[in-house]
Amino acid sequence: MFAPLSGCQRASTTRQPDSRPKVLTTFTILKDLASNVAGDRLQVESIVRPGAEIHGYQPTPSDIERASGADLIIENGLGLELWAKRFTAAAGDVPTVKLTDGIEPLLISEDAYSGKPNPHAWMSPQQAMAYVDRLVDAFTRLDPEGASTFQANAQAYKEQLSLLDEELKETFAMIPAQRRLLVSCEGALSYLASDYGLDEAYLWPVNAESQVTPKRMARLISTVKERQVPAVFCESTVDDQPQREVAAASGARFGGTFYVDSLSSPEGPAPTLLDLLRHNVDLIRRGLGPDGSPS
Repeated sequence: MFAPLSGCQRASTTRQPDSRPKVLTTFTILKDLASNVAGDRLQVESIVRPGAEIHGYQPTPSDIERASGADLIIENGLGLELWAKRFTAAAGDVPTVKLTDGIEPLLISEDAYSGKPNPHAWMSPQQAMAYVDRLVDAFTRLDPEGASTFQANAQAYKEQLSLLDEELKETFAMIPAQRRLLVSCEGALSYLASDYGLDEAYLWPVNAESQVTPKRMARLISTVKERQVPAVFCESTVDDQPQREVAAASGARFGGTFYVDSLSSPEGPAPTLLDLLRHNVDLIRRGLGPDGSPS
């Protein structure tokens, strides 16, 4: 009497294979952007997990296996993912799209890195809109029947980015002119600083955490003292101890942790790109705004 019923229960709880095209992004922020454009039409996954460092990531055999089963790989480009070329070659004949193609990059002006592009363009809401447009094109080629869905999703998300851009303009306008120096560990906020009229100083340029030298630290300490910067910051995926030493030596305070190369966990302060940008800007406002002061 119970056998047929239990058989039905087993059948009803069996997970059916997902037949939607599979998109694999190199890191979590691109997954968030891609998910907003794809909606329910595509499977979107990230290779790198939340909290992981992206520049020097070492793909695992299981990462390559996942990629070989993907229909599309999305990467940032501009030298961000130093491992991407080898990774995509190992994955086989999977189409790959670089979201920074067509973007005019900001160039690094320091030392041996002079003239190289800064890859962190997603930190600008304006540039993030260009990422969205690239995603629409890529997804429409992958799934032509979803074109109208991708366009509608992209338009709705770009409206959110545009509102955020206006919000950030108002927030940064409250920071006194003499305090408009953004001090971080890595030079990863150049696009944000450029959009909203801030100067930038940092311990190392892109992809160069290992090159925190006494000379770099002394130079940054001097800059913070000279500009009387009340707070300095660091990114979540790197060691913040050198920046805490800069704060102690300069009389500034450590103003908090930025999210740049990775989203946080869903319970954290930056589970989406929009949340990430608001979190970072709130730290900047509290650290550099009229009420901010050295400890």
